[in-house]
Amino acid sequence: MPEIKGKLGIEEFYRVIFDNQPVAISAPVRETVQKSFDFLKEFSKNKVLYGVNTGFGPMAQYKIKDSERIQLQFNLIRSHASGTGDPLAPKYVKAAMLARLNTLSLGNSGVHTSVIDVMTELINKDITPLIYEHGGVGASGDLVQLAHLALVLIGEGEVFYKGDRRPTKEIFEIEKIDPISIEIREGLALINGTSVMTGIGIVNTIYTRRLLEWMIACSSAINEIVKAYDDHLSFNLNQTKRHKGQREIARSMRSHLEDSTLTRKREHHLYTNNNGVKVFEEKVQEYYSIRCVPQILGPILDTLDNVEQILIEEVNSANDNPIVNVEKKHVYHGGNFHGDYVSLEMDKLKIVVTKLSMLAERQLNYLLNSKLNDILPPFVNLGQLGLNFGMQGVQFTATSTTAENQMLSNPMYVHSIPNNNDNQDIVSMGTNAALITKKVIENAFEVMAIEMITIVQAIEYLEVQDKVSSKTKNMYDAIRNIVPPFKEDMVMYPFVNEVKDFIINHENK
Repeated sequence: MPEIKGKLGIEEFYRVIFDNQPVAISAPVRETVQKSFDFLKEFSKNKVLYGVNTGFGPMAQYKIKDSERIQLQFNLIRSHASGTGDPLAPKYVKAAMLARLNTLSLGNSGVHTSVIDVMTELINKDITPLIYEHGGVGASGDLVQLAHLALVLIGEGEVFYKGDRRPTKEIFEIEKIDPISIEIREGLALINGTSVMTGIGIVNTIYTRRLLEWMIACSSAINEIVKAYDDHLSFNLNQTKRHKGQREIARSMRSHLEDSTLTRKREHHLYTNNNGVKVFEEKVQEYYSIRCVPQILGPILDTLDNVEQILIEEVNSANDNPIVNVEKKHVYHGGNFHGDYVSLEMDKLKIVVTKLSMLAERQLNYLLNSKLNDILPPFVNLGQLGLNFGMQGVQFTATSTTAENQMLSNPMYVHSIPNNNDNQDIVSMGTNAALITKKVIENAFEVMAIEMITIVQAIEYLEVQDKVSSKTKNMYDAIRNIVPPFKEDMVMYPFVNEVKDFIINHENK
């Protein structure tokens, strides 16, 4: 059981979000939160503290009466629960809750312990607050999306429970959950932060790593199908480049292909006596989409590793305002809620995932174009040419989806629009960046599903099921369990969607 100790990693997120493991609060964390609350309660007496006895944003110039301070927090939550669009899928909401729970557990927010207790219950009982996609500008954090989370914590709003959308009050009664206690600044502490964009971002990285693993498998299989020379994957060649990602991709592909009987050694075919040859019928070097995979996927891996690091730093940081420091006995006002770190990393991630989808589309095109590969029928058509169409129809889908990714990969990071009476005069748009990256990743899985079906059809046509590597054979068998070998034309969309669903929900092992 993952335990909140003030430090979470990707592994803990995976176990809670994908394996549905419960989460626990450690005793030291509970003590830290209590000390922070006690300190802030005493410190706030006879002082002007933003969000405790002042209005919010440009309304901070207005002093709030002591008798109205609790109402202030409720007003903040209710007024900012103003999201629109589609509801966030449960796994992304769960990731956001886990991120917010961890941040508030650091002891820099001065919240009542009931906040971390109720949030833990929601996670463990699989009660998902209704949070909409649209609304966050990512500067005072995810104000709108987090307000929907806070709305549930005070017993209002709506949740998803056992597949149904229900009023929070009903579910709290069923599960015997009491709303949080609003004491000092719980409303502001809950909504002022980067936890939604960060939670979505962490799920994005998990799916991107899975996507990259499948891309390595597809790229390796294509090397087998075309009987490529293997020196472009060699240790010695790739060690001459110092980039960690390139070296790791090449190593992974060598591992994938280690028991293949189809890839070839250049020294066996071209480093021998060829004095009488004027024109080589076979390619001396493969196309870039086959030969340059380590150089293309390497930067993607390096970027993914860096994005993960930044997001984990963010989730383990205090990212609200003001910041409570019990040790220094002080409260600091600033802008830790600003989401630029996450926004920039999400833009980086969607750019490299778009490049991955472009590589998949080019490899697909190579297999479908008989004039390029010289070994397969047009569109890997196993039926009667002219009468049947093979994979011709689904190529349009792959091309269209890749083009959408290219458009979506434009950055959100530089699309700041001032708002909030110009109090928020430069913002991150981090939540939008994370959500667009989510869409780009989903699109890439669609392109890859089409490529994988085509790879399997090519192996079928060449009758090399017993010659490919064991890892390629495992992939072939998995896809064949979904898509039968076909010569006659079939309605393809159900198969594409099933393969997409399979590779999204299964790791390449």
